[in-house]
Amino acid sequence: MSKVWNFYAGPAKLPQEALKRAQAEMLDWEGTGMSVAEISHRSKPYDALHHEAMSLVSDLLGLDEDHHVLFLQGGASLQFAMVPMSFIPAGGSADYIMTGSWSEKALKEARIVASAREAGTSEADGFTRIPRQDELDLDPAAAYVHLTSNNTIRGTQWRDFPETGDVPLVADMSSDFLWRPFDANRFSLIYAGAQKNVGPAGVTVVIVRKSWLEKANSNLPTLLKYSTHVNKDSLYNTPPCFAIYLVRNVLAWIQASGGLTAMEERANGKAGRLYGVIESHPDFYRCPVAPDSRSVMNVVFRLPSEELEAKFVAEAAAGGMVGLKGHRSVGGCRASIYNAMEPEGVEALAGFMEEFARKNG
Repeated sequence: MSKVWNFYAGPAKLPQEALKRAQAEMLDWEGTGMSVAEISHRSKPYDALHHEAMSLVSDLLGLDEDHHVLFLQGGASLQFAMVPMSFIPAGGSADYIMTGSWSEKALKEARIVASAREAGTSEADGFTRIPRQDELDLDPAAAYVHLTSNNTIRGTQWRDFPETGDVPLVADMSSDFLWRPFDANRFSLIYAGAQKNVGPAGVTVVIVRKSWLEKANSNLPTLLKYSTHVNKDSLYNTPPCFAIYLVRNVLAWIQASGGLTAMEERANGKAGRLYGVIESHPDFYRCPVAPDSRSVMNVVFRLPSEELEAKFVAEAAAGGMVGLKGHRSVGGCRASIYNAMEPEGVEALAGFMEEFARKNG
């Protein structure tokens, strides 16, 4: 098997340990004589796996008893609609902080079903930074404040979440979920499509405050009500069993690796190495993101010309480093270095960047 370093933004690299565990268990999982992909979600072995995965999320984040972990389908895109449908009351409104494409999509969906307003934005700066607290125009009567914690396209990331007073805080954490310790209990709802940092495509991790659910709109289709999934432990209908199994494997790997503290140290080291290369070659590489807003998950950078960028991506791929082309909407280059990316892969890329600048600068 050829070895490549996978820098794609998502679906993204998974830990080798999680994949090897799946490989070993593919045909005979837990002594059942069946694959987890073909066993009933109502069986005792699957039920134990399902709840183990839920418990691992709770334990890693230190969730209190007022929060429930869900495994849903539909990706973050469905959450863009479920959140406002559930929690913006008739005559009410919610605040959205704009930091790029995904927050824009979330606001657009919210406005289809309810009233929502832009409460802060960095659009004037090309979404190259996170808005400051003093730039936010937060409504104390808002149903909630919504943010996107990490922006895969623009390469920005919240380091300190905003203060919202008594207004519930909601976050799309699809691309940086479980990369560091943080106070998850501050949030009334967190959602994260698994396919970037905690698993494969097909499952979305949702954490919701149980007491907030008392205010949720109950006049919704069954599958669009969070209470349906809370009451049935995400087993109301057939869940994405194999995707949840792989999420469990990834969560177990995070726990065995030292938890979120270890993930943060690992992430900062990898990002620091790449940003260091960029800063040490200011006439060749340029990161458009403000230093205090730079993502440690998605490192975006430009070269002196689009021709050189195309050459960089092609030569990197030939050298076993794939997925480095920037998002089609902004161009440039992007290295996605989620939890599963090994430091050795980042070191390989850093060395290639230094050599490429030397040869082409």
